[in-house]
Amino acid sequence: MPQIIVLPHEELCPEGAAFEVEKGANLCEALLEHGVDIEHACEMSCACTTCHVHVREGLDSLNEPSEDEEDMLDKAWGLDPDSRLSCQAIVDDEDLVVEIPKYTINMVSESR
Repeated sequence: MPQIIVLPHEELCPEGAAFEVEKGANLCEALLEHGVDIEHACEMSCACTTCHVHVREGLDSLNEPSEDEEDMLDKAWGLDPDSRLSCQAIVDDEDLVVEIPKYTINMVSESR
């Protein structure tokens, strides 16, 4: 089973995290299930960028981003070549190293 390693994030995951998931898991759902309270303001419908992550290792093993995801990513804070919306990323059989950006474009977080 692939392992997801989450780099430390000041608010969401201060110590970082590491856990295994089944191949085919949705990255956002996997993060939430393992205690990483990543924002997902649009309820994972690819309509916002609050679940934006940087996939530092294993990016090529994820499914290809759709045109809708790429359009949304253009609005994300801190966009770089390894950016994905975690709600659209499907884990394959390779380990991932994920970094959650410090900021989102969401002005108000309902969870905080």
